[in-house]
Amino acid sequence: MLTNLYIENIAVIEKTSIDFKNGLNVLTGETGAGKSIIIDSINAVLGNRTSRDLIRNGCDSALVCAEFSEPSFQAVETLREYGFDTEDDTVLIQRELNTSGKGKCRINGRPTTTSVLKAVGTYLINIHGQHESYELMSPELHINYIDKLGDLSEELEGYRVVFDRYRALRTELNKAQMDEAERERKLDLLRFQVDELEQADMYVGEEEELLEQRRILENRERIASALAEAKEYLNGGEESDGAIQELESAGDSLSAICDVLTDAEPIYQRLQSAVYELEDCCNEILSLSDETESDMGSLDEVEERLDLIHKLGRKYGNTIDEMLDYLDKAKQELEYIEKYQQNRDDLEHECKEAYRESRELAKKLSEKRRTVAGKFSSRVKEEMTFLDMPNVELVIRQDECELNKTGCDDIEILISTNPGEDPKPVAKIASGGELSRMMLAIKNVLADKDDIDTLIFDEVDTGISGSASQKVGMKLKEVSRSRQVLCVTHQAQIAALADNHFKIMKSVSEGKTYTSVSELDHAGRRDELARIIGGVEITKATLDYAEELLSGG
Repeated sequence: MLTNLYIENIAVIEKTSIDFKNGLNVLTGETGAGKSIIIDSINAVLGNRTSRDLIRNGCDSALVCAEFSEPSFQAVETLREYGFDTEDDTVLIQRELNTSGKGKCRINGRPTTTSVLKAVGTYLINIHGQHESYELMSPELHINYIDKLGDLSEELEGYRVVFDRYRALRTELNKAQMDEAERERKLDLLRFQVDELEQADMYVGEEEELLEQRRILENRERIASALAEAKEYLNGGEESDGAIQELESAGDSLSAICDVLTDAEPIYQRLQSAVYELEDCCNEILSLSDETESDMGSLDEVEERLDLIHKLGRKYGNTIDEMLDYLDKAKQELEYIEKYQQNRDDLEHECKEAYRESRELAKKLSEKRRTVAGKFSSRVKEEMTFLDMPNVELVIRQDECELNKTGCDDIEILISTNPGEDPKPVAKIASGGELSRMMLAIKNVLADKDDIDTLIFDEVDTGISGSASQKVGMKLKEVSRSRQVLCVTHQAQIAALADNHFKIMKSVSEGKTYTSVSELDHAGRRDELARIIGGVEITKATLDYAEELLSGG
């Protein structure tokens, strides 16, 4: 439920904090005091569209904070879906408005968007007023009332599982549909692509190897000359003995004195090691010479191979890896299309079976709804009759439609408020006050089915007085036994039934208007009821009647 509402710089409200409680919370005040601003502030914190005009004159920004305790299961699940955890079963929603139009939203201190506020707010508060009876004005939502009253959520979920499977199969089948000419064109293209890539016989790393070969072939003469020179420096030639021969001669000289000069022995050994190392280098140089002369192929062959890879790359991918991946996918698609008829027949059979099962479940759901619709119509009419709408006629129109996420039913509530008139869509018949009372009646019927913890009724008493007001108050009180109810009212009979009574007061100071909200004690409630009843002049008789209303007389 809504435990606290903090408002700062919204219209005529500079700063106020309201602590709401369980049961029936009533807000009263003189016309223009700012009762509608409270509703506007709640709408803002629920993510609804706002105007910059809502920000108090002379201020750059405004703030609304709403704290909720023990949110419903659906509210918690929605919060988790968007990555928010409830802290100590508490949800704090904040929305900052500013004149630049770039406001900020937070849930439990973390930034979010107005769309998330709206999604979460749907399961926290339901506002019903002359302009907020969205559910009643939206025929596509009427089916939800029937499903709630009939406890059909389990059957609906079972149907949706099967329907979602049917819809997925139908989408896949539509993708698979192609005429014969298109199929042949696709087959020809895939076969050509697969053949072209397979004939290329590429392998991962081949392009890098070819680039290395090209570098060597382009410099083959320079490489051969350098290797020949290095080999001559080591092995010698016509005019020199070479490094290896020179080192061997130096070793022989030291070897001749090792028996008389023992310190020469280590040097001799090192020279021998150097000779072995240089001989090994010479052998490797010979191998390099052989490779560059015999195994590299021609430069033209390498260039031709690289050109082929680049040509294929322009069609199938930037790298050989990507081209080989394209080949695998093309082969899979080719196999699928070659088996097209068999695959399509199998898919069509699955789709028909899923449709049959969906249709069967939808029909069962429809039959249950038809039974529940009669009960719903009868009970809502009974509630509305009690709320001084004795001539109301309520009809639930239930037509069959194409399968959709709710089944095969097109359901709409039709209403007639005057004798002799045929029932028509709610939006075309009911006035603002009638809509509010109708919603109050529905909420009473669904009292133990609705998951939303806080209901707000704004101007529910529009167009009624006397006994009708008393009855509306009684129904509000009845609804408030199972959930929190906030009600903005001008009727003393309704306000007298409140568990918690808040007065909205307007004052003017130094040319500026200020609105404050305060919770009334018993004496304050008596005086406020007397003001509502008596207007400007409050007499003892008015105060006595107000006291009588409070005492339930």
